[in-house]
Amino acid sequence: MQKKWLIYGAYGYTGELIAREAKKRGWNPVLAGRNPEMLNHLAKELDMEARVFPVGPNMAENLSDIALVLHCAGPFQKTSAPMIKACLEAGADYMDITGEISVFEHSFAQDAKAKEAGITICSGVGFDVIPTDCTALKLKELLPDATTLSLGFDSDSGISPGTYKTMIEGMGSGSAERQNGQLIPVSIGSQRRSIDFGRGMRSAMGIPWGDVSTAFHTTGIQNIATWIPMKKSRIAGARLLNPAGSILALPFIQKRLKKWISLRVKGPDETRRAGAPAYIWGEARNEAGVIKTVRIKTANVYDLTVYGALESVSRLLEGEFPKGSYTPAMLFGSGLIEELPGSGKFEEETIYPE
Repeated sequence: MQKKWLIYGAYGYTGELIAREAKKRGWNPVLAGRNPEMLNHLAKELDMEARVFPVGPNMAENLSDIALVLHCAGPFQKTSAPMIKACLEAGADYMDITGEISVFEHSFAQDAKAKEAGITICSGVGFDVIPTDCTALKLKELLPDATTLSLGFDSDSGISPGTYKTMIEGMGSGSAERQNGQLIPVSIGSQRRSIDFGRGMRSAMGIPWGDVSTAFHTTGIQNIATWIPMKKSRIAGARLLNPAGSILALPFIQKRLKKWISLRVKGPDETRRAGAPAYIWGEARNEAGVIKTVRIKTANVYDLTVYGALESVSRLLEGEFPKGSYTPAMLFGSGLIEELPGSGKFEEETIYPE
């Protein structure tokens, strides 16, 4: 019998997808969130227990009988830290589906506390960052002396309201990369190159993806950048946004943008998700000039989040894993991504210096 676990933010776009898939599998998680009307409606439909409570200082009392929390309520840079604190107090394992660098850094900073509390913390058990984290570890296995790592993805998946709001939260903060082991801010649009993510060479732009945090902890590689395909004209446009960053970050601008998202943005439906696989790419280089490249095709970003989150929850509930703070690949290995529905196998390529 599966241990008792909880989905917080269960009525959000991705949280609901996870809850419905759990029901299909015969699982019975507790559904939780702060909106009683939305939560109770979903819990009644799925015949699951509902717990209404906000993110705040007294959450631990709601987790006293919970073995694991899957946190799906963003923006995670605001909600993750108090939920991790509650899990530490309650002795519940913690997982989330974030892709936010600051959240990953906070999660790793809780390593000693997690070990003392006897829990496992693992942020990023969705599309952010399972595919790229597994790709990073695969490259480290193929090229153990790698000094530089590049990771990226290409997908035509739509975007959910929650993800859109997280992007709004990040406006004005620019991009980031890892240089000599340190996180370094980088102007949006300043990182440019051409990449074949898996369906032909395309111009690409650096983005502040979570792997500049997670891949460092997974592999120990000191220099890391993360990429998505982007038309050259749009990269140029992104560079023009840099001076406007401080304006876009103003609270009243943020509030108006988020309100517009709530009214106008809907997540992609099942048909769109089914027709939009993701293409994952990674490249590692060593000081001798050897270049290792791997690619893998996966399910679309939202279905992969569902599959990845539930697989991670199942493994952690049923197995014996170390206590402390970890990435998905650190806990479950580079092969995790190949085992998820809709995923292919890693394809490898090596270029040697002339």
